[in-house]
Amino acid sequence: MAGTAAAGGRPPRVSMQEHMAIDVSPGPIQPIRLISHYFPHFYPLTEPTLHPPDQRPAAASTIRSAPQPQPDPEPERDSDDSTALATLEFTLLFDADNSALHCTAHRAKGLKPLASGSVDTYVKANLLPGNSKASQLRTRTIRGTRVPVWEETLTYHGFTRQDAVCKTLRLCVCEDPWLRRRRRAPPLGELQVPLRKLVPNRARSFNIYLEKRRLAKRPKSLDTARGMSLYEEEVETEVAWEEHGRVLLSLCYSSQRGGLLVGVLRCVHLAPMDANGYSDPFVRLFLHPNAGKKSKFKTSVRRKTLNPEFNEEFFYSGPREELAQKTLLVSVWDYDLGTADDFIGGVQLGSHASGERLRHWLECLGHSDHRLELWHPLDSKPVQLSN
Repeated sequence: MAGTAAAGGRPPRVSMQEHMAIDVSPGPIQPIRLISHYFPHFYPLTEPTLHPPDQRPAAASTIRSAPQPQPDPEPERDSDDSTALATLEFTLLFDADNSALHCTAHRAKGLKPLASGSVDTYVKANLLPGNSKASQLRTRTIRGTRVPVWEETLTYHGFTRQDAVCKTLRLCVCEDPWLRRRRRAPPLGELQVPLRKLVPNRARSFNIYLEKRRLAKRPKSLDTARGMSLYEEEVETEVAWEEHGRVLLSLCYSSQRGGLLVGVLRCVHLAPMDANGYSDPFVRLFLHPNAGKKSKFKTSVRRKTLNPEFNEEFFYSGPREELAQKTLLVSVWDYDLGTADDFIGGVQLGSHASGERLRHWLECLGHSDHRLELWHPLDSKPVQLSN
């Protein structure tokens, strides 16, 4: 039997179980007075000293009966199945008179950082469906707090009643990217608000729980692509809508100068034409038919933007009756150095137009010294004018 002396004066043998015996009771490891009491050493020239069999269980029972300190309980956290993260307070106002949507981000509460304890956050807004970069706006970054207060207003220009019916506003609370090693880290939380619930010219306040961004699995045909993630953001699969954008034009027939004043104010939601996901847009104007050199104008170039602001005005001289028989062609282009410019979209105003374009042209010529501003969606193909 293990632990007893063998016949012939041979030293007693210790079983492997006794040799490797350790206390496996749960809890933190208690200090041991003499480690050799539980891990005996054997030497070839000396006889090992064995403790009586009843001492080790007594020592073990003593250790088990000793009160053990309990670790401090960890703070409660949401499980992986939980989707409620924090709350975001914001206000929406649809300014129907000026065709604008104002989103004021007030504050967030209960944010949970992805890694570190401090949070440097900002709010990012997108209009869906549509080009994500063209409709992306963001607030400034508030650093070092889990209860950030922004009190900043983001404005979408060119927002019409039709947009309010079919579009949704997505708001994301994100960590500042310069603190993240991952380039496309998920946001801390997001929410979506259908804009059809808004009443024109009436502000509405919200206090809504943020949710985790859902990931959708890629198609099987893409699973084997090397270096490609098997999951992609569900919201990024939205089909692009109105990808060519809109332009805000002002028309005014000046009776003092005897001609037409055409103002190119701004463009929104333009299609990206460059590899960086942006464009370098500018606008060309052409009054047809007109043989003079003053029939063509163009604005300055705005670098790396999909929502350029121009605020430039051009003048076409001529009597009102003559201008009524002409056509004004407005086209938006992407400037490329050393190569041909890329066409983004265009709009045609004149007697041959229809809908809002025809109404804009006729009201301008019918009321002298009255400036009329109107948003026009851009067509994807250039207009072919006949001689």
